[in-house]
Amino acid sequence: MQNAKVYVIDDDPAMRDSLDFLLGSAGFVVRLFESAQIFLNELPDLAAGCVVTDIRMPGIDGMELLRQLNLASRKLPVIVMTGHGDVPLAVEAMKLGALDFLEKPFEDDRLIGMIETALSQSDSGAKSEAVSADMAARVASLTPRERQVMQGLVTGLSNKAIARDYDISPRTVEVYRANVMTKMQAGNLSELVRFAIRAGIVED
Repeated sequence: MQNAKVYVIDDDPAMRDSLDFLLGSAGFVVRLFESAQIFLNELPDLAAGCVVTDIRMPGIDGMELLRQLNLASRKLPVIVMTGHGDVPLAVEAMKLGALDFLEKPFEDDRLIGMIETALSQSDSGAKSEAVSADMAARVASLTPRERQVMQGLVTGLSNKAIARDYDISPRTVEVYRANVMTKMQAGNLSELVRFAIRAGIVED
């Protein structure tokens, strides 16, 4: 992955500088953009690479950027960052084609790992049916109640709201939630959202 291109889009200069240093140190070739519009203007001339974009920006925000990239002939993998832990937004971003969703502040290694995964998937053109079948098998291992809890989680409901919906205690929801994360092999909520979309639990 040395010398792979990463395009960072964020209206916060401090965040751009921080990512420039982090990703440059990891061996990526980084280009910084202060707005999605500037990035889109230059898109036709950019080499293949991975896009890392903030979601809340003036002008064209991360969601609109994803929509415009879907219309473009160039298909670049996109990782979305946000400072607002907003799961419904994550679901929408992934439906629009984002590969992953990262809440600020995040661990440096997690972002680097995501970018490496995005670039390797892009290289192999990998949208493998085997992956979807694997996700479906994981979902099939869930009990009906675990599946209900997962549906609540990926639509942005809190443990308390899920508990209210199904007339169970929040503590019981926590147990189901832990089971769901284990069976789905999800390390965090954004992974669970992505897996649920791949498995068809969340409608595209």
